[in-house]
Amino acid sequence: MIDLVTVGAVVGVLLVGVLVVVRKPVDARRVLRWSALAITVLVAAALTPFTVDDSGAAASYLLGVPVVAAVLPVLGQRFSRLAGVVDLVAALVIGGWGLLLGLGIGAAFLPAAVLLVASAVAPRPARPSNAT
Repeated sequence: MIDLVTVGAVVGVLLVGVLVVVRKPVDARRVLRWSALAITVLVAAALTPFTVDDSGAAASYLLGVPVVAAVLPVLGQRFSRLAGVVDLVAALVIGGWGLLLGLGIGAAFLPAAVLLVASAVAPRPARPSNAT
């Protein structure tokens, strides 16, 4: 089950990458952040039954930490100066949490961390000029 969810997350990240490269959205960073959040939530939802059976009540924080970390860049995009830092911190939290979990269920969250790193290094969208 975990392997299937991990492969699905990797396929999702690859599809988002192709979408960003081919379609060239105006704000690629926003697309990457929202995609990382969506993939993280889907992974957590898919792993919930397995994790609850295995860990009981601990499943709430085992799956909750990556989800909360993926929410932070979406909220942080309102502060454009700090958005790249928030992306990197969230990627580190998700990556570290995946390693802390022994790459069991945590491995399924690692592809979303790749999207957040890509969001941190992606060029900022051009600001419209106020010149008249």
